[in-house]
Amino acid sequence: MNDSRFSENLPPVTLLRAVFQAAFLGYTLWMGYRFYRFYLWALGQSPEFTARPPGVEGFLPISALLSAKRFFLTGQYDPVHPAGLTIFLAALTIAVLLRKSFCGWICPVGGLSNLCERLLRSVSAKRFGAFPVWLDKPLLVVKYVLLGFFLYIVVWQMDLRSVTAFQHSFYNLSVDARMLRFFLEPTVLAGVITLSIVALSLLFRNFWCRYLCPYGALLGLLALAGPLRVQRDAQRCIGCRRCDEVCPAALKVSRRKVVRACECVGCMDCLEACPHDDCLTVRAPGNRRVSRYLVPAAAVLIFWAFFAAALATGHWHSRVPVETLRRVYIMDARSGR
Repeated sequence: MNDSRFSENLPPVTLLRAVFQAAFLGYTLWMGYRFYRFYLWALGQSPEFTARPPGVEGFLPISALLSAKRFFLTGQYDPVHPAGLTIFLAALTIAVLLRKSFCGWICPVGGLSNLCERLLRSVSAKRFGAFPVWLDKPLLVVKYVLLGFFLYIVVWQMDLRSVTAFQHSFYNLSVDARMLRFFLEPTVLAGVITLSIVALSLLFRNFWCRYLCPYGALLGLLALAGPLRVQRDAQRCIGCRRCDEVCPAALKVSRRKVVRACECVGCMDCLEACPHDDCLTVRAPGNRRVSRYLVPAAAVLIFWAFFAAALATGHWHSRVPVETLRRVYIMDARSGR
């Protein structure tokens, strides 16, 4: 696999990753459409009732972070956006055990970034651009600064009473509707920012994930304590650097003995690209070699286990009555005009 063109046959794990990401991305789009239908019903613009899909709460990161703080301090589950907390806890667990494989295999934003990359490669042999090192390194800090800001506000500044008050506030009750309106009725500033991020993502590989996503930064830090790592056998390495070419995190795998970086998304692309089966391997504690298929299989299994447990225990669907949400959405829509 030399230029990794989209038209070429993908290696098994890479193909599996594309399938997983496409499935989660497709489900996300379907979920977004159903939420749009629910929103129209809530505003009285559609007579047909469509149940609100709880999974949209996965796109409410601030609410999930606040819910996680309350959960860890009191053991109480968020009754307003419980699915958001469930998805957040699943992502944290996956990061601790399986590196940032939530980003590499499940996250629909990461899936969309990889899809754009493959589509562009299918029409152009030119590889994605890259920032020069002197600019790339400072830009990598941006998402950690954003993460630090959010953690400072939520973890350090807000006490439990403030967190609980926020969870039951008008803003938090309507935040999913606000998110939808952001895309349906964007302001000029929001439109310019969104289009700029999209354009930069087309020019520079995984721009959002690599430089701006604070959740990815958090998962990367947790992954440092994880039990798995990618190990390179320098004696078997032939210096082809194919692992460097395919790495979505732009890591120089060919120069490392062990890959345990915050940016590693556990995609296994480097192992697939390596022409020597025993050069790059996944290792567990005790230097035990494990299958490269373990990471995606376990990540998806953990994710669905959290979903099943939340569904079985009543911690997936919001406890806010539909009529209450309807009134809140109407008030929010009027205030936004």
